[in-house]
Amino acid sequence: MSASLALTHLVPLAKEVDENKVTPGVLGFIVFAVMALAVWGLMKSMNRHMGKVSFEQDPENERASAEGSGSGGTAPARG
Repeated sequence: MSASLALTHLVPLAKEVDENKVTPGVLGFIVFAVMALAVWGLMKSMNRHMGKVSFEQDPENERASAEGSGSGGTAPARG
C-alpha cells in the first residue's frame, strides 16, 4: 500500500520536468560508460607493463660505463 502511495506522489514530480530541457539521455550514458571502460582497460594495461620494468640498473652495464669513460671521476649519483 505504501509503495503505491509513494508512486502517486512521484508521478506528479516526473510531469514537472521541463520538456524544453536538453539532457544527455541514453546515448550520453552509453558513450560515458564506453569511455570509462576504455580508461579502466588502459590503466590495467599500464599497470601490467609497469610491473615488467626493472628500475635498477644492471651492475655489469654500470661497471662498463664507468670503465669506458676513463675519467677516473666519481660515478653518477643514484637516485
